[in-house]
Amino acid sequence: MANPRTEPADGALRPARQRRAELALLLASIGATFAALLSASLAVTDGVDTRVLVYGTVLGAGALALHVLMRFVAPYADPVLLPVATALSGLGITMIWALQMTRATAPGYSEADRQLMWTLVGMVLCAAAIAFVRQPRRLTMYTYLIALAALVLLLLPLSPLGHEVLGARRWIMLGPFTMQPSEFAKVLLVIFLASYLGRQRDVMALVTRTFRIGGVKVFSAPRARDLAPMAVGWGVAILLLVGTKDLGTSLLLFGTFLAVLYAATARKSWVLIGLVAFSAGAYVAYLVFGHVQNRVRIWLNAFDPEVYHSEGGSFQVVEGMIALAYGGLLGTGFHDGQAQNLFAADSDLILVSVGEKLGLTGLLAVLTLLLLFAQRALRVSLGCRDVFLKLTALGYGFITAFDVFIVLGGATLIIPLTGMTTPFLSAGGSALMANWLIVGLLLTISETARRPQESFSSGLAPSDPSTEVINVRDLPHGVRDR
Repeated sequence: MANPRTEPADGALRPARQRRAELALLLASIGATFAALLSASLAVTDGVDTRVLVYGTVLGAGALALHVLMRFVAPYADPVLLPVATALSGLGITMIWALQMTRATAPGYSEADRQLMWTLVGMVLCAAAIAFVRQPRRLTMYTYLIALAALVLLLLPLSPLGHEVLGARRWIMLGPFTMQPSEFAKVLLVIFLASYLGRQRDVMALVTRTFRIGGVKVFSAPRARDLAPMAVGWGVAILLLVGTKDLGTSLLLFGTFLAVLYAATARKSWVLIGLVAFSAGAYVAYLVFGHVQNRVRIWLNAFDPEVYHSEGGSFQVVEGMIALAYGGLLGTGFHDGQAQNLFAADSDLILVSVGEKLGLTGLLAVLTLLLLFAQRALRVSLGCRDVFLKLTALGYGFITAFDVFIVLGGATLIIPLTGMTTPFLSAGGSALMANWLIVGLLLTISETARRPQESFSSGLAPSDPSTEVINVRDLPHGVRDR
C-alpha cells in the first residue's frame, strides 16, 4: 500500500531529492558550453583563445555554486531548470563572442565580457531568490505593493530618464549604463496577477451573464463590475504601446495577463474580450504612430524594393531570412556566413545568427532547450497545491514560450518584428538578469511543490501571518485535551 507521506496526490510532484540528477545534467551543460566555446575559438582564431576558457570556467563555477546552495536550501527543487538555463547562457556567450570576433568592423570581445558579467549578476539574483524567498506564498502579503513597483518600472521610460532607440522608448539611462525596466516589471506583474486572480477567480469564473439566441447559449460574459482587472490590464498595455511605442513588450505583457486570467477562471470569454480590446487599441496606435505603421509596412511588404531600400526599411529582416536560408541543415560554422554584419545580430536576431552558424539542426536544438525550460515551469505549475504558486509558475512558463514566439515570429515575418530579446541568449543585461531571477523563483516554487507533506505545511503555520492555522501542539495541555 502506498505511503501517503511520500506518494504524490492530486497531481502533486513526487517528493524526491534529485540533486544528483541535476549535477549530472549540469556537468553535461558545462561540457557542452566548453565544447561550443572551443569550437568557436578554433574556427575563428585557428587556436584556443584563453578568453573562451575563462568564459566557460567562470560560468561553470557560478552554476556549480548555485547547485551547492540548492543542496542545502532547496533539496527538492526541480533538477532540470538550472542545467537548461546554464546551457542557454553558455551558448549565448559563445554566439556573442563569435559574432563580435568575425564582424567586418571593429572586431572584439567586449560585449561577450559584459554578457558574462551580467550572467554572474543574474546568478546572484537567482541565489538570492532561492535563499530568501523560502516561502513564496508569503509574497501574497504584498500584492498591491508589488503591483505599484511593477507599474513604476513600466512608466520609468516615460520619465526624463527615458532613452529612445529606433523609435521605441523602452530604456532608461543610469550613467554609462542603460536598463530596460519592463524586463523586471514582467517578473513582478506575474506575481501580482497570480495573487489577485487566485483570490478572485471563483467570482470571475462563476458569476457571468449568458447571452442566448432562441434559447441557445451563444456567449457568456462577465459582469461589468468584474471587468476592472481586464480594463486595467488593457489600459497598461495600451499605455505602454502609446507612450513607449514598444509593440513587443505590450504584446508580451498583455498576452501573459490573458494566459493567467484564463488559467484562473477557465473562461474563454475573457480571452475573446481581451483579444478584441487589445486589437482595437493596437489599431488605433497604428493609425496614430508612424513607427507602428512602418513595422506593419515592413511586415506586409518586406520584399518590395522600395520598402527594402527605404530608411528604416525591411533590410534587417530580409537579410536575416536570407541568413537563415544560407545556414541550411548544418550551418556555415562560426567563421563563415554574414549574420555577424547584421544590425542587432547578437540581440534581436540572435536566433537568426544561431540558424545561420549552426543550421536548422542547431536552431531546433536551441528551441528545444527553450521549450524544455517552459515545459518544466508548466510542470511545476501542475504540481503545485497552492493556487498562487500554480498561477505564478504558469505565468513564467508562458512568458518564456510567448517571448520566443514573438522573437522568431518577427524574424520570419509571421508577425511584425518587435525588437524583443530571446531568453538567456540575447546580449543585454536587463533581460538576462530578469530571466535568471525567474529561474530562482521557479526553483523555490518547485521546492515548495515537491516538499514532503509533513514539511510542506510547516512553513505556513503557525508563524505565517498570511494564514490562520493554529498548531495545537503549542497549546496548554488542558486546552489541547478539550
